Amino acid sequence: MAVAAGRAAAQDALDAGPLELEVTPGGGAVAPAPEANPYGLPMDGNPLSPTLVDVQPGLAPGVIHVDPNRFRLYWTLPEPGKAIRYAVGIGRRGLYESGTFRVGAKQEWPSWRPTDEMIERDPDHYAQYADGMPGGPDNPLGARALYLYRGNVDSYLRIHGTNAPSTIGTAVSNGCARLTNEYIVDLYRRVPMDSQVFLYNRFT
Repeated sequence: MAVAAGRAAAQDALDAGPLELEVTPGGGAVAPAPEANPYGLPMDGNPLSPTLVDVQPGLAPGVIHVDPNRFRLYWTLPEPGKAIRYAVGIGRRGLYESGTFRVGAKQEWPSWRPTDEMIERDPDHYAQYADGMPGGPDNPLGARALYLYRGNVDSYLRIHGTNAPSTIGTAVSNGCARLTNEYIVDLYRRVPMDSQVFLYNRFT
């Protein structure tokens, strides 16, 4: 059963609807004035930069919402109706997975190993990494990773960094949501363990 964003519950079928309010004709939310920037956000005009926005009322604070149809991630704030919006890349069609998760682990400069399914699907590309890759600038998980769990079970989905900013706003990954390395560091420091994560249904 789908639920509206303002009434998001722990269900696997989630319809985000328009999470964000007051969207300008250019597609971006109205940016706060520099003097009204209590969350230390960059005020550089970069469309990928984290931005304070108005969201649907009733969203609990301290929750991640990923809207795959708009390539946006929202971190809801204690201030009612406010969130920090991040631009993301998402999983390509057939690999994106919606649902309700929790942050079950966090890692700085995480190591990475492709899943068995990834190796089977594309052995020419992934088999060489079957023993894993240490963390670092060339690692696909980037500078930080939030590991998404269903209960106590690792889903193998991640919210992570990337050193390929051109992939933000596209559906290219093996199922994970990605931010630029600079902005995953910003998100990572805000999100505590066990935070709830909603990955909404994809319709486009």
